[in-house]
Amino acid sequence: MPVFSALRAFESAARHNSFSRAALELHLTHGAVGHQVRALEASLGVQLFTRVGRGLALTPEGRMLAERVRAAWLDIAAAAQDISRRANAGQLTISVLPSFAARWLVPRLGRFIEQNPDLQLVVQTGSQLVDFSREAVDVGLRMGNGNWPDLWCERLFGDVYFPVCSPAFNQGKLPEKYSELTGLHLLNSIGEPWMPWFVAAGLDMSEPRSVTYGDLHSLLQAAKEGQGIALARQTMVADDLQRGALVRLFSLSIPSPVEYYLVCPPALARTGKVQRFRAWLREEIKAQESV
Repeated sequence: MPVFSALRAFESAARHNSFSRAALELHLTHGAVGHQVRALEASLGVQLFTRVGRGLALTPEGRMLAERVRAAWLDIAAAAQDISRRANAGQLTISVLPSFAARWLVPRLGRFIEQNPDLQLVVQTGSQLVDFSREAVDVGLRMGNGNWPDLWCERLFGDVYFPVCSPAFNQGKLPEKYSELTGLHLLNSIGEPWMPWFVAAGLDMSEPRSVTYGDLHSLLQAAKEGQGIALARQTMVADDLQRGALVRLFSLSIPSPVEYYLVCPPALARTGKVQRFRAWLREEIKAQESV
């Protein structure tokens, strides 16, 4: 049976196709990783890597071993996560996009905390999809089409886009016709283009080339400061519209191509803490739709 340290060095080198990158990941020297891999090759009696230029490539035997080792790693990680979750039945860890957390989830979380004083809540924000097999996260709030085959998922709600701005934008002279958008400062956000709304409005306009914001929260803050007109999701601006910090321009809206989902590993979907969070979400969504 190969030693654990050799398998760990091999798996990292196989994933990166590099001894140097594996060394950085494992906090070892390049020579130490190479030594571990050569020892593994000697114990198995096969060559696991071949040199390709200045890089590495797996041999057929190396590819087979890498797949098996990686699968075993995932099984070990999943077992560890299951044990950790059972030991932390009183903690609920949520993964969520920063903009959704700031503008929808966090303003409502007080009610969940009041209703569930026995639960310790941990909110992790990030733009990358969480790997439930490797990270101690119970549930995720995601945007997408529901296609996450290894996860239990439930649709929460869809969304629509429409233009918004500060009531003080352009000295209070807000456009009343679609054509009046020409020449006004339109704000842009990565991944949320204006073009579908332009098409629906019958406008022959191209994507704005002014400042592009990396997240919706920053985009809407700029709009509230009177810096321009933003194309925003209704869910993200509902509170600002109600307070009068932003105003909606035009009745025309277009549907979002993605929707909001609650996701988690199938084994966690039936746990009490996830069911309580799910029920609370449903209450909040119902209240939102009744406004």
